Amino acid sequence: MSSSSSASTNFTVTEGNLTGSGVYLGMLSVTAIIGNVVVFSLSIVTCFINASMVHIFNKQQIFRVNPRYILFIHLVLNEILQMTVSVSLYLFGNSFFTIYVSLCVLILLPAILTTMNTPLNLACMAAECYISVCIPLRHGNICTVKKTYIVIGIMWIISLLTILPDIFILLITEELEFLKTRVFCERDRVFRSSYSKNKKDASHLFFLVVVCLTLFYTYFRILFVAKAASSHAKKARNTILLHGFQMLMCMTLYMQNLLKQLLIYLFPGQAFYTQQAIFVLIQIIPRCLSPVVYGLRDKTFRMYYKKYFIFLKCS
Repeated sequence: MSSSSSASTNFTVTEGNLTGSGVYLGMLSVTAIIGNVVVFSLSIVTCFINASMVHIFNKQQIFRVNPRYILFIHLVLNEILQMTVSVSLYLFGNSFFTIYVSLCVLILLPAILTTMNTPLNLACMAAECYISVCIPLRHGNICTVKKTYIVIGIMWIISLLTILPDIFILLITEELEFLKTRVFCERDRVFRSSYSKNKKDASHLFFLVVVCLTLFYTYFRILFVAKAASSHAKKARNTILLHGFQMLMCMTLYMQNLLKQLLIYLFPGQAFYTQQAIFVLIQIIPRCLSPVVYGLRDKTFRMYYKKYFIFLKCS
């Protein structure tokens, strides 16, 4: 979902992609190569863990019929796709590749969609948790497998509606030759209209407000129920807190420009290392949270996860 000078680059990671201006050939150095290796290694490890969870989900019927696990695994799949796109563009950026605008649009589309999906998915998971604790008698009727997949479909449609206007504006306002030019793949470099930029900021703000309100409402309602000393309610309360923490991690994506300026101010002359740290903080760490926060924390999933790795070890 996501962000310099003297023998390095001046690049920014936004919306799950890496972009740049003022790229110097001197960037292709030992430092850049080491940075690429570190980021690539972290992404491979994270994707492997997430992919193993998807495999366990597909193998066990108990997970495929539970709306909570369906939403969780959708979040995992969403983050696998987001990390794959963002790391690919990161490596392109560090290797001085520009790509055709038409191809960049195709790459940006899943990057933007997955970025917008994450907060929506967190809100849906919080709502399911709220229903299971506060209105348990209706949980079976409200949270069915069919309705869960419908909600996931609606989630993708909403995210798609945030980017379709930008594509239409691009096709209307830009010359055909622009689609054939090569640029660093960045949303603001491709969708250059002021309307597109303002709409992006507005949609980010709207998504964050809606999701934050959902998390606050569900947390305090569950907190009230938890006073009855129900262990299930207390666990649900802690889960909502974890949703909020991951939401804060998502918000760093929208505040990356301020974060970049702050770190460059605090560490002048270390712009490249600053950008490396920002990318890991914004793109890698949040992707690592889901398997730990939602998968390994769950007793049932953790049991099957241990069995899976024992099987791999014995194979």
